[in-house]
Amino acid sequence: MYYHDRRLQYPVTVEKPDPAFARMLQQAIGGVEGEIRVCMQYFFQAWGNRAPTPKYRDMLLHTATEEIGHIEMLATAVALNLDKAPASLQEEGAADGIVGAVMGGGNGRQEIEGLIHKNLLSSGLAAMPMDSDGVPFNMSHIYASGNIAADMHCNVAAEATGRVLAVRLFNAAHDPGMKNMLHYMIARDTMHQQQWLAVLEELGGPSANLPIPNSFPQEQEDQENNYNFYATAADGSYPEGRWTSGPTIDGRGEFTVFPNKPLGEEPILGPARPDSGAQAQQIG
Repeated sequence: MYYHDRRLQYPVTVEKPDPAFARMLQQAIGGVEGEIRVCMQYFFQAWGNRAPTPKYRDMLLHTATEEIGHIEMLATAVALNLDKAPASLQEEGAADGIVGAVMGGGNGRQEIEGLIHKNLLSSGLAAMPMDSDGVPFNMSHIYASGNIAADMHCNVAAEATGRVLAVRLFNAAHDPGMKNMLHYMIARDTMHQQQWLAVLEELGGPSANLPIPNSFPQEQEDQENNYNFYATAADGSYPEGRWTSGPTIDGRGEFTVFPNKPLGEEPILGPARPDSGAQAQQIG
């Protein structure tokens, strides 16, 4: 069960409403890098967690619940930035000229108008579960494999791309209130990256967790191809790096380079079936 507090997790203020920035903030709500994604990812990882100790499930639930607060902050920011947006085309350039100024500087006037009217017609100039192009959030971006190490790696990637987006929004923001909100969200992304890496360390680090899943007997995999970097350039060249020589990250082998070449034969399929709708020449 969950509890609600009417107060925001962190202050959200807007001095000069900016419809263009509201559109950008929608990406942080419903984009593939956004807060709905990580919120639901952590919830489903927690709800499906099977571990001897409940602490990982509990930790995920704490963080997923925090992410609800982030969605609330961003939704509030979108609504505040749309406060003075025109409710119709006839109101264009209304009152203080904010919308006209925003739309006049190469910011995609028609696209911004489209977002404003979508938010007006569907939500009354409030935030929606969509990205900056108006595409509804797609739950297929949620990764909850049931393997705690795999999920933690997914979570690091999610927080990394989320922090990249938050930094881009911070750099694009002009309103001090928006910069203040985003500098807080960037800090939380930093913590969450460290949090998921700490879980992996607590589970034993790379040597204990890799390859994932570590429950599969590694002697049953192809021992000649489990640590080869495949060089696929026509001239046989390849980018040398940590991944081409020396001990592997899990400490169980040595990186080598394999000039990619066919290991199998040319596939030859049987004739088409008489009832398959193929040409007569295809049917054996």
